[in-house]
Amino acid sequence: MELAHSLLLNEDALAQITEAKRPVFIFEWLRFLDKVLVAANRVDVKEKQKKLVEQLTGLISSAPGPPTRKLLAKNLATLYSIGDTFTVFQTLDKCNEIIKSKDDTPAYLPTKLAAVACVGAFYEKMGRMLGSSFPDTINNLLKALKSAESQGRGEILLSLQKVLSGLGGAAASCHRDIYKNARSLLTDRSMAVRCAVAKCLLELQNEAVFMWTTELENVATLCFKALEGSNYGVRVAVAKLLGTVMATALMPKQAAVMRQNVKRATLEEVLELMATGFLRGGSGFLKSGGEMLKGGGSVSREVRVGVTQAYVVFVTTLGGQWLERNFATFLSHVLDLVSHPRATQTHVEAVYSRRCVSFMLRATLGGLLGEKAQIAAGKEICQAISKQMRAVEAVVNDISGENKAGAADVSASQHVMVCALKELGSLVQSLSATASPLIQEPSIGLLETVTSVLLHPSMAARLAAAWCLRCVAVALPYQLTPLLDRCAERINNLKSSPEAVSGYSFAMAALLGGVHQCPLGIPHSKGKLVVSIAEDLLRTAAQNSRLSLQRTQAGWLLLGALMTLGPSLVRYHLPKMLLLWRNVFPRSQKELEAEKARGDSFTWQVTLEGRAGALCAMRSFVAHCPELLTEDVIRRLMTPIECAMTMMSHVPAIIKVHGAHLKASAAMVRLRLYDILALLPPKTYEGSFNALLRELVAEFTLTDNSANTTTSLLRSLCHYDDSVLMGSWLQETDHKSIEDQLQPNSASGSGALEHDPSSIYLRVPVGEAIPGPLPLGVSVIDASVALFGVVFPHVSFKHRLQMLDHFAECIKQAKGVRQQAVQLNIFTAVLSALKGLAENKSTLGPEEVRKSALALVMGALDNPNPILRCAAGEALGRMAQVVGEATFIARMAQTSFDKLKSARDVVSRTGHSLALGCLHRYVGGIGSGQHLKTSVSILLALAQDGSSHEVQTWALHSLALIVDSSGPMYRGYVEPTLSLVLTLLLTVPPSHTEVHQCLGRCLGALITTVGPELQGNGATISTIRSSCLVGCAIMQDHSDSLVQAAAISCLQQLHMFAPRHVNLSSLVPCLCVHLCSSHLLLRRAAVACLRQLAQREAAEVCEYAMSLAKRAGDSKDPTINLNITETGLEGVLFGMLDRETDRKLCSDIHDTLGHMLSSLAVEKLSHWLKLCKDVLAATTDVGGAVVFEVEKDEEDSEKKDEMDDDTMFTGLGEDDKSKPSVAPRWVTRVFAADCLCRIILLCENDKAHFDLAAARSAQAKNPKGDQLVLHLSDLIRMAFMAATDHSNQLRMAGLQALEDIIKKFASVPEPEFPGHVILEQYQANVGAALRPAFSPDTPSDITAKACQVCSTWIGSGVVSDLNDLRRVHNLLVSSLDKVQAGKGSSSQLYSESATTMEKLAVLKAWAEVYVVSMKIKKEAESKPARPVRSADDDEDEDDLGADVLPPDSLITLVQPELPSLSRLWLAMLRDYALLTLPAEFSSQLPPDGGAFYTPETIDTARLHYRSSWAPVLHAVALWLSSTGFGAGEEKEEIPSAPSKTPALPQGASLTTKTFEESVEDRMHLMLGVSIEFLCFPRPEEPIEHVMSCLQALFTLLESPCAKTHIAEDQLLAVELLNVLHRLLLTRDPPAVQLQVTAVVQETIRAAQDHLQRQRTTKGKEEEGEKDSQPSLGEGGDTGELVPGKSLVFAAMELLVFILVRHLPQLNTRVKESPSHVPLRPQRLPEESARLVANTVSILAELPSLCSPAGGMTILPTVLFLITGVLRETAVKTADNSVPVPVSAALQGIKTIITSPLARMESMQTQWTGLVRSSLASVLEHSQPDESRPDMDEVSMLTAITLFLLSASNELVGVTVLQKGCMDRFRNALNSSDPWVQARCYQLLLSVFQHSNRALSTPYIHALAPLMVQKLKAVERSRPGTAVELQAVQEGIRVLENLVNMGEEQNRVQLLALLVPTLISYLLDENAISSAPQVSKSLHDFALQNLMRIGPLYPAAFKIVIGAAPELKIRLESAIRANQASSRAKDAARQAQPTVQAAPTIKLKKSFF
Repeated sequence: MELAHSLLLNEDALAQITEAKRPVFIFEWLRFLDKVLVAANRVDVKEKQKKLVEQLTGLISSAPGPPTRKLLAKNLATLYSIGDTFTVFQTLDKCNEIIKSKDDTPAYLPTKLAAVACVGAFYEKMGRMLGSSFPDTINNLLKALKSAESQGRGEILLSLQKVLSGLGGAAASCHRDIYKNARSLLTDRSMAVRCAVAKCLLELQNEAVFMWTTELENVATLCFKALEGSNYGVRVAVAKLLGTVMATALMPKQAAVMRQNVKRATLEEVLELMATGFLRGGSGFLKSGGEMLKGGGSVSREVRVGVTQAYVVFVTTLGGQWLERNFATFLSHVLDLVSHPRATQTHVEAVYSRRCVSFMLRATLGGLLGEKAQIAAGKEICQAISKQMRAVEAVVNDISGENKAGAADVSASQHVMVCALKELGSLVQSLSATASPLIQEPSIGLLETVTSVLLHPSMAARLAAAWCLRCVAVALPYQLTPLLDRCAERINNLKSSPEAVSGYSFAMAALLGGVHQCPLGIPHSKGKLVVSIAEDLLRTAAQNSRLSLQRTQAGWLLLGALMTLGPSLVRYHLPKMLLLWRNVFPRSQKELEAEKARGDSFTWQVTLEGRAGALCAMRSFVAHCPELLTEDVIRRLMTPIECAMTMMSHVPAIIKVHGAHLKASAAMVRLRLYDILALLPPKTYEGSFNALLRELVAEFTLTDNSANTTTSLLRSLCHYDDSVLMGSWLQETDHKSIEDQLQPNSASGSGALEHDPSSIYLRVPVGEAIPGPLPLGVSVIDASVALFGVVFPHVSFKHRLQMLDHFAECIKQAKGVRQQAVQLNIFTAVLSALKGLAENKSTLGPEEVRKSALALVMGALDNPNPILRCAAGEALGRMAQVVGEATFIARMAQTSFDKLKSARDVVSRTGHSLALGCLHRYVGGIGSGQHLKTSVSILLALAQDGSSHEVQTWALHSLALIVDSSGPMYRGYVEPTLSLVLTLLLTVPPSHTEVHQCLGRCLGALITTVGPELQGNGATISTIRSSCLVGCAIMQDHSDSLVQAAAISCLQQLHMFAPRHVNLSSLVPCLCVHLCSSHLLLRRAAVACLRQLAQREAAEVCEYAMSLAKRAGDSKDPTINLNITETGLEGVLFGMLDRETDRKLCSDIHDTLGHMLSSLAVEKLSHWLKLCKDVLAATTDVGGAVVFEVEKDEEDSEKKDEMDDDTMFTGLGEDDKSKPSVAPRWVTRVFAADCLCRIILLCENDKAHFDLAAARSAQAKNPKGDQLVLHLSDLIRMAFMAATDHSNQLRMAGLQALEDIIKKFASVPEPEFPGHVILEQYQANVGAALRPAFSPDTPSDITAKACQVCSTWIGSGVVSDLNDLRRVHNLLVSSLDKVQAGKGSSSQLYSESATTMEKLAVLKAWAEVYVVSMKIKKEAESKPARPVRSADDDEDEDDLGADVLPPDSLITLVQPELPSLSRLWLAMLRDYALLTLPAEFSSQLPPDGGAFYTPETIDTARLHYRSSWAPVLHAVALWLSSTGFGAGEEKEEIPSAPSKTPALPQGASLTTKTFEESVEDRMHLMLGVSIEFLCFPRPEEPIEHVMSCLQALFTLLESPCAKTHIAEDQLLAVELLNVLHRLLLTRDPPAVQLQVTAVVQETIRAAQDHLQRQRTTKGKEEEGEKDSQPSLGEGGDTGELVPGKSLVFAAMELLVFILVRHLPQLNTRVKESPSHVPLRPQRLPEESARLVANTVSILAELPSLCSPAGGMTILPTVLFLITGVLRETAVKTADNSVPVPVSAALQGIKTIITSPLARMESMQTQWTGLVRSSLASVLEHSQPDESRPDMDEVSMLTAITLFLLSASNELVGVTVLQKGCMDRFRNALNSSDPWVQARCYQLLLSVFQHSNRALSTPYIHALAPLMVQKLKAVERSRPGTAVELQAVQEGIRVLENLVNMGEEQNRVQLLALLVPTLISYLLDENAISSAPQVSKSLHDFALQNLMRIGPLYPAAFKIVIGAAPELKIRLESAIRANQASSRAKDAARQAQPTVQAAPTIKLKKSFF
């Protein structure tokens, strides 16, 4: 195919390939041409134009398929518009000839259609260039239209549409002809033709003025007729036509009006016309006189639904502003529709009409208006409701009965009420908290208006009002409690009015049902209130017969609603409920019998309603409180339930006696019974199965039911993918809520609240706005089917067989429509049962059960009803799944094979082909593998059956199922299947969209099957891939949205497997265009695909989208309807969030934006910040304040009026862009605020984003770059806007953003003002953003969040001036007062747990501030006091000094509150400690709750405590530690305590406790809380909590009280260490580990102090006996440490773990393992180094806790570890600094060797051995070794020296060690590094000077000669650097000391070594001036030393000097020169002190 890629068709290549492949080859060439022509060079094109035209026109007559002809026409038109146009007329004539041709054979049809397509394309592309030829062309097309068949008609009409769009107004002369010819086809048999006519007329009305003037009525009638019997596609197309024409009639387009002065229709006329369609359908207008008004035939539902859509199009076309101005008119018109008697002839019709009206309102109001305008619309609706209500009240109160017509008005008004209230509710709910002005404004009186409807005589209106109140409460939770109270009060006051009892109980139930959507809940007491009202109603029901029914229903309704509040509340009322339930039903069989004989029809009605209510409340209990369902409770529930089952069998007899009006109540009881049984485990009612199944089967086989009611559950039991077979039955569309009315099952889509009042408190099903239970008749059948599915798996095989046989019998008995109904119900039940079996993993049963089931199912596969065939196929598949035996499956498959081979009729071929697909779907590839080949071959054959598209559809659908389920096993059939799919795509007419949709499914499944192989480059794979791409291209060009959606999902699959081969530059623009599609599924597919693309290639996606926008701007191409502006695709997606309501779609948009943000936000910061800012800053005014304009001077002349309107609506219709889009809604703004937080988080990786100076310099270097810190003012502004918004969710998001900003930017300095930070200038904004959150009416969760932000702000240290901090601080102080006010003070709006949350947040905030203030205080104390001012300080620095806080600044703010705070904190910790107890201790909890929680809300309270205890613990620890455990606070506090803290029950007992006891209590509390938490921190706990807890422990243990406490109870300390060890195993961050070591250190210190105290006391007791002492300490006399009891052992475990984690090489096992590669020691990271150092220091302390014997037990390990650490960390550093771990190890060695253990006689030999072997280890480690070139010899030498100095006794005379040590020193002396030499000299000096001569002498003898030699050599190579000089100086110093140590008689020899060496360092006077500085320094040093030594040893010195005259000369000349220069340089010398002899680098020498 690659050969085809040139401008001309490669005819040779075409000739070589097979006939079958040619269409594909040609299509690919046309695709290539389509891309190339636009970009090609015009000259090239003109050269080849002639040949190209020949080839293309040749193709016209080669019978091309639909996609080919479309592309062919497009290419020809493009060719002419680019190249020369002179042959265009020839081609046009040729086409016209073909169209005129009389040949009507099917074979010639494709050629004709191709010619028609070409004509359309020419005119569309070139329009008026084709000049006057158009009349002939149009007439020719119209003539052909008359004789064409449906495919031709469709194609001709689409061509005419293109001709019209190309010619515009020029074709005016032909408009009438086209109109006349096209209008008759609006009622064509073929739906595709109707769609085409609608599109053609839509194009026509742009220019043909008559369509919306003189012909307006006729167009409307035509449209109504077209809607009769229409499908979804036609309804959408016709509605668009009708709506647009009506809108144009009302507001004509400018150009058309200017040309002809037309009379415009008024709004009233237009709406009247539309209403005719809604109310009377397409049956003419009132021409036939009066009979229409009297009623007669009802409107066809298709027409009503179509007209409803047209209303929406009408309003949308006129736009949001028009709707704002005319909303009142529109509303009253729409509500009149639903009050019209013709719209409400039956109850179901009335519900349908209401649904339609609600849809109109929701689609226009919800989508087109901004939030301000919606509020104004809400006002209008309120007024409409109150107006209606006034009329109703007038009728109700009209006792005289004068107003006869009134009754009808009242019943009509109920539907108006329902629509208005429903819309008002939806409006308020969508506005959420932004609706508060609507609720609060007294002039509107929304709540009064809505509550007044609760007294409406009609139940439907009362329920709608209750629902509306629920919406208000969910939107504005602060209304919930007051509304409940108000309703409760009214019920009590108006007990005698039936409407009031019913209405207000509905309202209360609705409000209770809404509580679960309000996270803050309601006060617990409201539950008690509801129970008491309900009890009262049930108790008084019998007193007054007029009210019995209402009171009974109301009472049970309230109890059912109460159950939705969940177990924590219901638990308290359960005993009472169980009692009530028991009393409703008779206790025994005898009572039941007796009951039958009693009562009249009314008492029976009340009884049945009461029992239904009780069962309903039970069901609500079981559904909402599963935790309370213990075995005992279930047993007690079963008593009434079993009684109800028995009663069911008696009811028919009762109905016979008392009349049929009891049927509804009886059905209600059955419904409730089935509902509750379906929720209980079937085991509980096994005994009643027989009776129950009889009832169920009778129910859905319609035994006692004369109506043919069908169940609605089949939809949910069939597979969603089968929607293509069932039409739009399962598909989701934007019009779903009204399209449901047209579905085949009974009462479909007629859900309404009045069908089942209990739904008012249940959860709303996902995806629905308002609950819509179906009518009772359908609901009962649904419930019976569902329960049948639950029970069936538990029934014996015998009964299963009986039932299946009975089903077959029922179907046989029934006839006609009834048979269909019975069959549908039975199949739904069977499917439900099979599904139940599969879920229970049980089998169907033995052979006879299977046979019976199979017969039942197979019988339905040939049913003419497609829905039944679908159900049968599904049942077959599920049966195969449940039986799961290969032979059974084979038998089923074989039956279908045989049938398909013989059958010719469509029905059985479709049914059995689906059966094959379903078998594979449920058994999977493996189970049905052996039938794969046969199935595929049969289905491929059926798919080619062009005579029946239905067969093709079903066969392809099944094929797709097989491909999907077979997976890799299908790989062998991919090529033939793929080629079939391509062939069909190229040949099947586009009007058969179902076939194309199935082809899309097949293609998608095939792509998945080939999978990742698609990336390959082999020939076969390339062919498969290009076939897939061609298939996708064909489907993308299809006119049907679902086919386009299939194409997109195929491309998405391809992109997943072979991303390089999917061309994004063409895919992305196509997706962007689809984002504006009117089809939900297409928008979903486009967004889902974008989401996947954005994950990998976000940048490319955004670029291509922008380039598309530029193209659309340049080409003015009207087909691209885009709204991409400079904000790019991101902006479009943000805009979609405002319009879309579909959950899946919105979540995908969120994800897509999230992916884009993650990959692009950091590079394009300003772009994304501007996006977020634009969304957030959109104040709600953009939607415009609504102006209800009153027309003034209406009697003005016509002309002026017209001009006025024209100027007002300029450009409407022509330019969509000018329409203001709706301002972003609050949901979108919340998302934008979240995006803001994510952007800040994403910038974290680059520090420049948080450093103003760095950002500015980066900006200067690269102006395009962008840093976050430069946008700080915008960030603050956005957070401020969000935090102060109306919407609560947005306030939360804003506060979160503010907190993030403070945390990230708190430490960013302000370069212009040193010492200040950049955030300081925004303190006013922060204060202003926080203040509103503390107002009294703010919800608790926002206040809690704000407290968090306050503490972050105060603690961030941004604001240094106390006065500025006061503002924010005062907010916290005021909140603290609220906390202290105690429990019951404020009037409660929310639940107690909300109060808990708020109070704990305040305490947590204070704790955080206190922690920070103590930290500052501590730092200030540890700093040295600053000198007041020194003379050379800079001026400006001093000015700064004035602002700097006194160190205790923050603490001064906290101090005054501390007494009360500390008490509250301790109380809170006590609560927390109790709440963390395991469940088995729940009996020990205080019965009346804690300081801050009530027992009822204990579960939610736990969560709040969990989030705030950690900072409080830390604060309390700090407070205890700083006040010495609150010493002295009790005495002063007691008098004032009781007055302030009613919350603390401990108030009284404080006095009685001693100080020690209170310390102990507090210690136990603190340690208990900490250890409990650290034992098992949940993985989701933030790491800050762990840190807070560890810091608290550390702080606590710093105080002496705590130290004593923990040391006295050793097991406690051991437990603490074990817990910390476990913590280290699970938590990695170094900060945690460091903090753990700090706590361990404090614990060890505590133990040391304790031991010390014990020793001193014991020492005093036993002054005389010295030997008894050692047994103190761990290990006793034996030296055994018991794990679990020994503190030392626990510490060792933990410390070894840390060491091995950071230095794995220490673990000997690692080294021994065969896989071990020796690691070179390397520098540890900073944090690890500190950790290791801390660990080593603690290790070294451990022996001091042991007795001598114990010490000897651990010392080997300790020394092994310490020397190991030394070995691993002693690595040279660049600046010769000593690494922290090394100095710790050296210090540790020193600590151990000098420990008292060394002086214990009893341990002497062990000790000596230990010391020697440790030194041996060190020597071994320090051996020079090529594997460790960077070993730090100095540290090793230091260690060796430490041993020599501290443990001299043990080491004297051990020759091996001595030799080793000398070698190390020798190596160091010979080292090439002068630094090592210098240190070595220093260390040697300390060895030489050791007091134990036995130790030092051998070293002096061995090493002194080498030293002297080294120092002598310096004369020849003088030092060149300061370090070398230092080495020499150190060496000389050692020599001097040796001279000093030598005895008098040897001094001359010693000086004879030293003095000549020194003199050799002197320079002669000539060389001195030119010598380098270092050399001079050496000279000076030598001279000074000589001058010092001379006087010290005068005699010896003289002898030495005298022996060598040349020395004397050199010395004298040097002294002379020195004296001379010193005089000269006297002045200079003062300024420049001599070079110091001290080493230039200070060393830590504290080891000695």
